[in-house]
Amino acid sequence: MSTGRNIPEEVIEAVLLHHDIVDTVSRHVHLTKQGKYLKGLCPFHSEKTPSFTVTPDRQIFHCYGCGAGGNAIKFRMEMEGLSFPEAVKLMAEEAHIPFTDLNGSAAAPHNPELDALLQANEWSAKLYHFLLKNTEHGKQAMDYLKGRGIGDRLIDRFGIGYAPARWDTLVQFLDKRSFDLSAMEKGGLLSAKNDGTGFVDRFRDRVMFPIYNRSGKVIAFAGRILGEGQPKYLNSPESRLFSKSRTLYNLHQSKNEIRKKRQVVIFEGFGDVISAWEAGVHNSVATMGTALTESHAAILKSTCDEAIVCYDGDRAGQSAAMKSIPILEGAGFKVRIALLAEGLDPDEYIRKYGGERFLSQVIEGAVSAVKFKLIYLKKNHILLEEAGKVAYIREAIEVIAPLPSPTEREIYLKELSADLQVSFDSLKQECNQFRHDMQKNRADGDNNANWWNTGRHKKRQSEAPVLLPAYHVAERRLLSFMLQDDEVASYVSEHLGDQFNIKEHAAIAAYLYAYYAQGKTPDVSRFVSSLQDEKLEKVVSSIAVMDTPLEWSVQELDDCIKEIRKVPLKSSIDRKKEEMIAAEKAGDFLTAAQIASEIIALERQ
Repeated sequence: MSTGRNIPEEVIEAVLLHHDIVDTVSRHVHLTKQGKYLKGLCPFHSEKTPSFTVTPDRQIFHCYGCGAGGNAIKFRMEMEGLSFPEAVKLMAEEAHIPFTDLNGSAAAPHNPELDALLQANEWSAKLYHFLLKNTEHGKQAMDYLKGRGIGDRLIDRFGIGYAPARWDTLVQFLDKRSFDLSAMEKGGLLSAKNDGTGFVDRFRDRVMFPIYNRSGKVIAFAGRILGEGQPKYLNSPESRLFSKSRTLYNLHQSKNEIRKKRQVVIFEGFGDVISAWEAGVHNSVATMGTALTESHAAILKSTCDEAIVCYDGDRAGQSAAMKSIPILEGAGFKVRIALLAEGLDPDEYIRKYGGERFLSQVIEGAVSAVKFKLIYLKKNHILLEEAGKVAYIREAIEVIAPLPSPTEREIYLKELSADLQVSFDSLKQECNQFRHDMQKNRADGDNNANWWNTGRHKKRQSEAPVLLPAYHVAERRLLSFMLQDDEVASYVSEHLGDQFNIKEHAAIAAYLYAYYAQGKTPDVSRFVSSLQDEKLEKVVSSIAVMDTPLEWSVQELDDCIKEIRKVPLKSSIDRKKEEMIAAEKAGDFLTAAQIASEIIALERQ
């Protein structure tokens, strides 16, 4: 049997059994014990008062603030920006759980088409690497790399290769090994001929950089052209294996060092990563020729707490660094920005000044995000003019004022005062006024002072506590008992069935009936993995953390069922009353009297 997500159920069960929810969450959240629960600050939204709850005996987490919830697999999905299959596969690999297909059935986690594409990528990488190092074709590419300071050791480490200028080198290579060439075209290794008669190599006369997933499998390529021509870099197209917004170059090699240092250095280019590696920066990654995304940040947050952004020193690079700050801070990172003089990129800086100076002055000397924002904003104004100075002060105050620490605010205001020759007291007064206006304008709610800093919850508004109607409470209580006891589920199925008033509750009940019908025992974590709906997962996690006693009585179940059944009856009574009033207004007193007797009968029920 397999889940609807095409992963064998026994694999999911083994993963959940091995990965305890407390151990999984504790890597990212500081938890403190409160009775039978563990509590901490939610990693998915900003808060000062812990509303994030872990229930060890049910192996689930739930946040009362943002509604996030689920089991250990769901937590890894949210933290690392993974799909369900990706999370299960990664957790299975970590636990050394075999992740193989079920006699080649369609429900198996391994897709034959994807497996073939992975193998083709792997062999293509080896072919390109061989052609670079061992043939006359690769001599020019080898000279180019050596000229960039990339020697044999780095070429081998990063698997760098060369795609020759011919049109069919890879086509012939893959065809001889019986790969489906149309599938290889979909996967981005080949291109279709314009006349539709066959295929040609996608990459020609380019230095080839294999792109690996976090497990070290080749999933795509980036090819840099030799000599003149456009585009300078050609990436594999997006495919079922490769997504630029979710892939980080070199993560497969650097993840252990990132985890050890609790710090990542983020570059813009492959060359920067390779040069920095030689300089001793082994905790580095690069984005795939695209801006940093929230998915990138979520993936990195699973392994570290601090991010150093080291982009090009020119205006475009610094602008990109500026845009990365809210994304990284929104994911919970402490952010620092590396400053590169003379508009150099990291690779150029290392070649000009050496690795030692790069480490000590650029990486270790990286400035705080606030300091960088002030430096960046300052460049946009002519400070010799009064208007420019005033405009810069206004923008600087907007950066400094939201800082929660008075000491931190004072340090930056004093630096601003000394830099611009402006009274510290007047700057402090303006900062306090800005904070006052900010407090007045923001909606009341937990940690709203930091909403400007939380990318995931831009639209969040605080809401007053809502008292749930009696039938809603009764439905949640019934479901809570059903999650704990299959006997309750059987009783509810017989006496209520699917007649829950809230559609999510009706759906959860239906899933529970099916779950227990398969002979499974009560297990909230396991049940959550059988659901196909993120909304339902959140509702189940919120119900599962209710403090419902293990003991129950038929009387209590009947009381809940009675409360739930009242709702459609009450709706019928209200509708009948409207019909009776309409009949009376129309002078049809006989119909009105008949409806009145129906109302009395309904009220007796």
